[in-house]
Amino acid sequence: MKNNTVSVEILYQDTDIVVINKPGGLLAVPGRGPDKQDCVTARLQQLFEQMIVQPAVHRLDMYTSGVMVYAITAQAHRTLSMQFEKRQVKKRYVALLEGSINNDRGEIHLPFRLDPKNRPLQIYDPQKGKMGVTLWEKIGHKEGTTRIAFTPLTGRTHQLRIHSAHPLGLGSPIVGDSLYGSGKDGEKMFLHATYLRFSHPTTNQPVEFHSPAPF
Repeated sequence: MKNNTVSVEILYQDTDIVVINKPGGLLAVPGRGPDKQDCVTARLQQLFEQMIVQPAVHRLDMYTSGVMVYAITAQAHRTLSMQFEKRQVKKRYVALLEGSINNDRGEIHLPFRLDPKNRPLQIYDPQKGKMGVTLWEKIGHKEGTTRIAFTPLTGRTHQLRIHSAHPLGLGSPIVGDSLYGSGKDGEKMFLHATYLRFSHPTTNQPVEFHSPAPF
């Protein structure tokens, strides 16, 4: 392992995988352009010389923080990718939403798709959209915001952000969301991946990781 000055909070590592706590504001994978090359992938590849070129098996938005798993080997990547594809991975998030939510819990079914004229915005489309399904529970309320625990059953792009903001979802954007709420670009977004459970790609034993929301 190389000595590295860039910081990545590592929750777990072995010869096959590394689990990290991603900070908000850092890309998970490289973006387009030289100014978007600093990301979790690049930092981990400096730390782990043997890591494959494309180690990410799932994504968190740039301003979403929390638990992520990366593959070190190609076999681990294949195995983990299959678990995500088959929805065998369990995930939980905590978010702060603008305003008050009346009900205590529920299930959101909302189809949406990319708006190609306004990337990366996702829009509601009951005809051509892909269904996103999210379980939610109200866990707190303070100073004009509501704390929500989310359990996504599908893994669509911006799923929790859309399900929060859209009138057919909770109708309350995530605090700091600049795409679907009143946040400004670059502001902290209050969405954190608190829990991740999957089968280890080599031992096939269940493993789980926790990261408390930093808000």
